Amino acid sequence: MKKNQIVAPLAALAIVICGISARLAYADNDYIVYSPCVVQGQSEVEIYGFDSVDGRSNLNAASGYNISAAHAFTSWWKTEMYVGQLNRDPGGSTHPSGYEFENTFQLTTPGEYWADAGFIASYAYNKQPGLANSIEFGPLLEKLSGHVDQRLNLIWKRPIGGDGGSNEFRSAYSISYRLDYNKATLSPGMEVYYRPADHANQLGPVLYGELRTDAGNELEYSIGTVFGINQGAPNQTLLARIDYEFF
Repeated sequence: MKKNQIVAPLAALAIVICGISARLAYADNDYIVYSPCVVQGQSEVEIYGFDSVDGRSNLNAASGYNISAAHAFTSWWKTEMYVGQLNRDPGGSTHPSGYEFENTFQLTTPGEYWADAGFIASYAYNKQPGLANSIEFGPLLEKLSGHVDQRLNLIWKRPIGGDGGSNEFRSAYSISYRLDYNKATLSPGMEVYYRPADHANQLGPVLYGELRTDAGNELEYSIGTVFGINQGAPNQTLLARIDYEFF
């Protein structure tokens, strides 16, 4: 696959993500379902964003934008730094929210048990005055059965300093069906988000894609929308992500 075949879709989806995030972010930009798998020596640059649409002013036009860089130093540890995080709450202004240092630990060999297992641990520094920094941690599970891929994240958040606050729990689940096309794949699927602290639960369709090169580099992307299934969640949230992985 030629270089411009990677650059063109990378630029196109980056424009979509920036367009989503430029409109306005509500709470954390946690619209992502992590995999527990780590590939030693692989580096990556990731961008993802969301934009919420709702008839209620307290939920409408929330958006967020994250950009991060990561590297897997071993076969079981990947570290990631979020170097750009822009958020806007409904009715507020866009602001840089801070930085985050995230680590993924692969705990099992892929395919060895009924599901692949890992663990995530991160520290978030909040730039907004009076708001607490935080740590997040929890197990990551993934099950690949033929063309069907399922992921489940169970994550706890604990505030540190600032005005404090209570501990929070959230969960994310995805399921997709992979269709292979030579050096590319398309995977229609669905994502589900459960946030009891915010009384906000969402689910909806997402399309995942992947382009591969002969050198083993990959461009992964996804675009979709999730819908609120209770009163605490926005009616609709648009999602877009792009991730370039290379050696």
